[in-house]
Amino acid sequence: MGLLERRGEVRTKVIPDTKKGTVQAEVRENVEPGSEVSTEALASCEGRDPEYVHQVINHAECYAKGRIYTNCMENFWSVLKRGIKGTYVSVEPFHLFRYVDEQAFRFNSRKDNDAGRFVAVAVSVVGRRLTYRGLIGENGVCHLADKAVASA
Repeated sequence: MGLLERRGEVRTKVIPDTKKGTVQAEVRENVEPGSEVSTEALASCEGRDPEYVHQVINHAECYAKGRIYTNCMENFWSVLKRGIKGTYVSVEPFHLFRYVDEQAFRFNSRKDNDAGRFVAVAVSVVGRRLTYRGLIGENGVCHLADKAVASA
């Protein structure tokens, strides 16, 4: 799932399903009440909380209606999918969040230069340790921090 603030940062999360309750809980957790929310015409997005101004774009009809569009988020997913299919080739489900997080970092630091991104990554790993057991996991579950995701 992805949320993108116009001309801002993207937030992503691997979620267990696309059911209404799951999707809308993530929106409530990450989007300030009163915000305009533009989504595709999906059943899981219908009946959004009255706290948000919900605008829908139906891609069967068009891709944009003035300020109502999801093209920026579509671009993010396109780049992620090209990376998975073309660069990484095979991604295990319990590692998916890592690839999504990497792409979100790349997107959110797109205005920075290589040196800036390198420093940001170096600073973020200080004091952290990744062991082989933590990376591979046991019984198809990766046990890193709070991002444990069971494999399918």
